[in-house]
Amino acid sequence: MGALTAMAAAPLGISTTAFAAESGSAPTVESAKTWEKLAHCESTGNWQADTGNGFKGGLQFTPQTWKEFGGKKYAPSPEQASKSEQIEVAKKVQDQQGWKAWPACTKKLGWR
Repeated sequence: MGALTAMAAAPLGISTTAFAAESGSAPTVESAKTWEKLAHCESTGNWQADTGNGFKGGLQFTPQTWKEFGGKKYAPSPEQASKSEQIEVAKKVQDQQGWKAWPACTKKLGWR
């Protein structure tokens, strides 16, 4: 697996203080709010994000990760998939790689 799936830094305009650590416990992958918080950090909550940096969708997948974790069954590219479809793929990524798959944002959110 090895390749991380997310951007190394928050998108421009995102305040790092808005993502202070929560109660110190890891979030549940089953909660839509978990993924909404992560997407807000990764892509300002834009589930159709394609900024040209190689990462796409609300949770900023690489094309390789999208394919490897079954995303192509939903859409050719993450930004073309629905929010719920992106979350389904993200759950598989998180199960294999943990929250480190989104290093900068999960650190800001206090999830690792």
